[in-house]
Amino acid sequence: MAKVRISKGKFDGISACADANGVIAAAAMDQRGSLQKAIAKARGDGGTADAADMLAFKTAVTKVLTKHASAILLDPEYGLEAIKVRAPGTGVLLAYEKTGYDVSVKGRLPDLLPEWSVRRLVEAGADAIKILLYYNPFDDPKVNTIKQAFIERIGAECAAVDAPFFLEPIAYDDNLDEKGIEFAKKKPEYVTRYMEEFSKSRYGVDVLKVEVPVNIKFVEGTRAFAGGTAAYSRKEAMVHFSNAASAAAKPFIYLSAGVTDEIFRETLELAAEAGTPFSGVLCGRATWQDAIPVYAREGVAALEAWLEDRGVQNIKALNIVLAKGAKPWWTLYGGKENIEVA
Repeated sequence: MAKVRISKGKFDGISACADANGVIAAAAMDQRGSLQKAIAKARGDGGTADAADMLAFKTAVTKVLTKHASAILLDPEYGLEAIKVRAPGTGVLLAYEKTGYDVSVKGRLPDLLPEWSVRRLVEAGADAIKILLYYNPFDDPKVNTIKQAFIERIGAECAAVDAPFFLEPIAYDDNLDEKGIEFAKKKPEYVTRYMEEFSKSRYGVDVLKVEVPVNIKFVEGTRAFAGGTAAYSRKEAMVHFSNAASAAAKPFIYLSAGVTDEIFRETLELAAEAGTPFSGVLCGRATWQDAIPVYAREGVAALEAWLEDRGVQNIKALNIVLAKGAKPWWTLYGGKENIEVA
């Protein structure tokens, strides 16, 4: 394999987000609207949640869980103060996109936080930049052209500041229930296609933060299988993992997508069994989502106690799975020795 050139800033930034073995064992805490709504809902009828709640929750999660994570993903809207309490040596990723999308416009088009730039995010403490993008490879070509150009611009901005670009594509289909079996059947192709597309050098993506290519609740023979009709056998699911991984020309990590910690661990075990060279995770809700009602009803002290107990158990169990199955981020490039840092 030919030598791969990576700029020093990007190499150092990715390395800052990985552990000593080159595995990205990162915690995600960039949820905004969904977290605010969840806290308010947990408080019961008439309950609300404000910016102070968001910062308190993010700070507690960062303070406790970064002792066991290689990096933390935060947002600049509510999470900047939380950076200060992270464990020493923990990398920082900052989200650049607005949360959600305009439902009145077709295509789930992305948008950026208008008062931020890659340069400003790096000045605020980011080792790497993260963007979430809803993407359906079979959507209207005009919609996808807009999204592709959007990613090209961000890739160029990251290159100009020499900061790593972590892209999180999320598959969707406006005509299907994304939790249902029909979407589950289409998901492997959607994920494989977007991994192939955004591996192209024109986008300037350095690490793909991707969904697993199957919905494990429809994988027959797994503990997570919900029963009823399966979308794939265990063997078929492993083929989907392998096919999606083969489409990637960039290091990739998996996101937890809001499933429980037990289901996410089983999913990663299946990925490892399939021989998938994933380089870690950016795991959010699977680790801490059960703490939301604890904070909503009992406050920060109770939240920290829960995190120190159950949250740490969750992340340690996840780290055991990563130690067995994840590969260093430079594996896709033929090994660390095959990288030329420019």
